[in-house]
Amino acid sequence: MKRYLILEDGSHYEGKGFGSDNFRIGEIVFNTSMTGYQETLSDLSYCGQIAVMTYPLIGNYGINRDDFESLNPAIFGFVVKEACKEPNNFRNVYNLDDFLKLKGIAGIKKIDTRAITKKIREIGTIKAIMSDSLENKDEIVEMLKNTPYAKDYVKRVSTQKAYPIPNKGKKVVLIDYGAKLGIIRELSKRNCDLTVVPYDTSAEEILNLNPDGIMLSNGPGNPKDIPESIKIVKKLIGKFPIFGICLGHQIISLACGADTIKLRFGHRGGNHPVKDLATNKVSITSQNHSFAVETESLNKTNLILTHISLNDGSCEGVRHKKYPVFSVQYHPEANPGPEDCKYLFDDFINLMNKNKRIKNA
Repeated sequence: MKRYLILEDGSHYEGKGFGSDNFRIGEIVFNTSMTGYQETLSDLSYCGQIAVMTYPLIGNYGINRDDFESLNPAIFGFVVKEACKEPNNFRNVYNLDDFLKLKGIAGIKKIDTRAITKKIREIGTIKAIMSDSLENKDEIVEMLKNTPYAKDYVKRVSTQKAYPIPNKGKKVVLIDYGAKLGIIRELSKRNCDLTVVPYDTSAEEILNLNPDGIMLSNGPGNPKDIPESIKIVKKLIGKFPIFGICLGHQIISLACGADTIKLRFGHRGGNHPVKDLATNKVSITSQNHSFAVETESLNKTNLILTHISLNDGSCEGVRHKKYPVFSVQYHPEANPGPEDCKYLFDDFINLMNKNKRIKNA
């Protein structure tokens, strides 16, 4: 069956439908990863977005039970050049089509993903929706233009209640803005005794948990849409070691007085080079964000720029001058992507150990 991807600027692209027919308005974005489509589909940071995969063949190793970043995907749509019908992998449980139907995710294949990607690069990310007909295209375009971006994406994907993941090591509170399971896995590998809490948990409640450190997770949307979270983190800075990833990085920066901006078309994929300014080491990183910390705004804060993107020079990491607080825009847990930067979780453990020694001195 024919299916169309209709963009806010009035353009449309023809392909074939697969997956669900649950058509939703979303921000059209592109991802340059060659593998890891299951992690992309299940990454809650894609809430509100329709993802275009630039690699031409998707689904060739199927969907397995191990590589999820969440059990309930929040992505609004999936666009591929070719979707493999018969995956070949010993871990395969579903093919891509069956999985999208199961999770209510609309898909479109046999479409010119290169042309769509070029369009996004030229004009920036805009709203889009899939449709099985062009009969009412004018009305659809008008609807796209008049529909604002939602501001409740974090509320949709954050846990509703706090829950523990017991272990024998450092007590860490993970503030969940849409946390990838990869972050939980990396902390658990290091024996962290985790308590995962909702995004709007008060600073007082977190203080009462008496953690050794606080982890701020990734998540979808604009960090300025959750001002309550910024106020909470502002109260926590200086009380405990804090490590932020992606949205968590942006929230730390806003809490310290910096500003954030929306990038023209964002960074998404597992092949983004980032330079550590302290060591001049370059790492290939996994990224997924539409917003970034404005580098110049750091000048009026107690934050130091620690990492930059070698693609566009944007801020990829900061560290606090006075307190044990640091963050990165990219994803050190990978999933999908390179594992160059998993050492940052070890740095977090070391920071908590150092802070405890200072307190006990």
